[in-house]
This record gives sequence, C-alpha cells and structure tokens, in this order.
Amino acid sequence: MTEMRARSTEISGPPGSVDAAVDHARDEVLPAVQRMAGCLGLSVLADRAGGRCIVTTSWRDEAALQDSREDVRPFAERTAAILGGRPEVQEWEIAAMHRVLDAGEGARARVTWLRTAPDAVDRAVDAVRLSLMPKLDDLPGFCSVSVMVRRAEGLTVAAVSYDSRAHAEQAGEGAREFREEFAPAMGLEVLDSAEFDVAVAHLRVPETS
Repeated sequence: MTEMRARSTEISGPPGSVDAAVDHARDEVLPAVQRMAGCLGLSVLADRAGGRCIVTTSWRDEAALQDSREDVRPFAERTAAILGGRPEVQEWEIAAMHRVLDAGEGARARVTWLRTAPDAVDRAVDAVRLSLMPKLDDLPGFCSVSVMVRRAEGLTVAAVSYDSRAHAEQAGEGAREFREEFAPAMGLEVLDSAEFDVAVAHLRVPETS
C-alpha cells in the first residue's frame, strides 16, 4: 500500500488569537488544500488556554507531499500571523490509523511525542498497533488513534481522540500507564504529552491494516 504522508504546522501565540486561527484554517485553508492534487484532508488541534495550535494536512503519498510544499507555505504563514507566532513545520509518514467514530463537536485529543532509536521505529509502531489499539476500542467515547513517524530521527507522535473532554479525562489513567510503563518498556522516551480540542476534524486518512 502507498505510504501516506502528513505535514504538521505547530504555532503558539496569545490564547485570544486561537479561535481566529481555527476559523481561518477551516474556512480558507481547508478548501484551498482540498483542491491540491493528492490532498486527503486537514485537521486542527487547538489548546485555547495555552495558545497552541497544530494544523495537519494529509497526503496520498510522498510525491503529493513534496509537490504541495510551496503551495501551502502562504497558508501556514498567514495562520501563524493570525496567531502571532512562528510556524514549526514537520513532515511525517502516517504509520497507522484506526478509527471507530468520526470526531464531532466537543471532541478532545491527547497527543504524545516519543523518541526511540531510528532502527526501532517499526517495532514501536507494531507495539502500539498490536498492544494499545485493541485496548482503546473498549474505552467510552474513543474515536480514533493515529501514529506518525519521522524514521531518520526516531520520532513518533501518537494522537488519540475521544468524543468529549469527559471521556478523555476518564482515559487519563490509561494514558499515564502508556507514558510511564508501556512506552519505557518498549524503549520509547516520552518527549511531550498534551491535550487539545479537536477544532477541525477533516483529516480523512483511511484505516490502515
């Protein structure tokens, strides 16, 4: 199967500017990128209290990702200007996607950034796919989990979404066990973990096997 790709643009700024940035991404950026060849969709994660946004676009393959770089740059710069911050852009391989429900209004996501040895990335992804994903299916309000990697750097980011803040909070103990027990046992260093509102849920990445 073709290896799908994603581009994430993370921006931090004054908390009061987050809603305007979300509106811009939904109303201006999403329609524009959907017209680009090979684009699958777009999502926006927003920390309204902390002033942090992550805009992610998904792409059919590496060629589509590369071909879009210059076309999407002005949109990233405009979103950053609205937020009053500098965009940090990273490109990823989409290693796994499992979706039970589409994230609707009020959905919440917990994102965890991990690092391991570059040659151990596949083992880490397999561990998440085989050990963590089946457990998530049983959690109340679970919507989806995605795993993206930057193999050369040994970086992995896992995003788990729930249909509400309440259900995300209920799953907090399992998330803590993942960070403090499961991840270290797999040789994964937890770099960061944060929670966001799922402000725009239109990434449209198909399920992976």
